Amino acid sequence: MQQQMIEQMTAWLTTLPEAERIEAINRFRLALHHESPFKDQPVDCVLWIKHEHIAPNDYNPNNVAPPEKKLLLKSLESDGFTQPIVVHEQKQHQYEIVDGFHRHLLAKTKSSLKKTLKGYVPVSVLQCDSDEVSGRMASTIRHNRARGRHQINAMSEIVRELSQLGWTDEKMGLELGMDSDEVLRLRQINGLLDMFSDRQFSQAWTVK
Repeated sequence: MQQQMIEQMTAWLTTLPEAERIEAINRFRLALHHESPFKDQPVDCVLWIKHEHIAPNDYNPNNVAPPEKKLLLKSLESDGFTQPIVVHEQKQHQYEIVDGFHRHLLAKTKSSLKKTLKGYVPVSVLQCDSDEVSGRMASTIRHNRARGRHQINAMSEIVRELSQLGWTDEKMGLELGMDSDEVLRLRQINGLLDMFSDRQFSQAWTVK
């Protein structure tokens, strides 16, 4: 029975034009994902989405130096995509990047990748409330920090925005993987003395 269903499905897929076949495969994957024991894991369902349906976020503090970007391109050309771009669905069929901006940019602009990827990129969709920008920002930071890359000035701006959204230092430390001193330093970089004036400073941070 199982083998018969697989044969029928693959036979039907071969009759479809390429764009329709990709869409059908995405729908099959979503159906399988819905019944999967691992459906709470975003990577359980990787979809192929057109470039024009994906947009960068405006808060990512990650930066890739030219040598690393060149190596990333070589990796994508030689090994293909081994990690999907992490996105969240802003509205139906429209996605914002949480992690993978540079992979998406290279896939969209480099002729060698445009040819092999046919205008698509693989994505893994985070299930989150599209209105919870603070949660998406925290997720982006966690992805960046897990690889050891983030820009200090942009990180301080993230801390400022999360503070304005009501996040405490303790919550930022927990969600972003920082200790209290690191959160404090990022506040200082951004000049937010009024936002932590009630904090108890250690001797090392006392202004003389």
